[in-house]
Amino acid sequence: MFCPLNPVAGSAQESAHKPEVPVDKWAKKTILLIGAHADDDAMSHGTLAMLQAHGNQIYIVTLTTGNVGTQDPNLSRTQLAEIRRQEELAALAELGIPGEHYINLGYDDGLLEFEDRKALVEKLVRLIRTIRPDVLFAFDPGKRYQRWHKSDHRTAAYLAADAARAAMWRLLFEGQIIQDGLKEYMIPEYMFYDGAREDENVWVDISEFVEKRINGGRKIRQPIWTGLE
Repeated sequence: MFCPLNPVAGSAQESAHKPEVPVDKWAKKTILLIGAHADDDAMSHGTLAMLQAHGNQIYIVTLTTGNVGTQDPNLSRTQLAEIRRQEELAALAELGIPGEHYINLGYDDGLLEFEDRKALVEKLVRLIRTIRPDVLFAFDPGKRYQRWHKSDHRTAAYLAADAARAAMWRLLFEGQIIQDGLKEYMIPEYMFYDGAREDENVWVDISEFVEKRINGGRKIRQPIWTGLE
């Protein structure tokens, strides 16, 4: 089984090309995935399981709590958010990713585009400058035009891209550098997913990790899940 990804090198964003080292050969890299919801990383579960098994460090950042996606009148937003969190932690455990590498920024599901964009980018910049990833995984923001996504996915795609750019400039959010001792940082490589088929140029063989992908997906596909995400 193969998982499609759209890689873009940080030094050549105008023309996507394959990574110099094949993804299935990556080791000792730090990988940061930014998504909108607690199951957005599921599209890459096979690849993430493989990378974790090969000795890479993986961090998952979820922007919302997933606290809206149900039609069950007996579930509150707080209850649903906790369910989604526990589902995500269980899924990551199946992939071998430690729970302390899961970060949730706590925004409301379905309303991400209406949040304070500057504050949100600043939070992501702080995480990028702290974690200093070798690779950023995120929704494909599109190439020269706006890609269609569900609202939260589209917003997450642009927030991830904007934060990655901002993190490299020391005078943007300079308080993080002057007061907190962080350093500006440019992410070397980007792996975008859920993009247009014509932009896919790398397929990752996850044949040995299909079971982990399936088991991880089962942890987050509870009856409460709906198409809102």
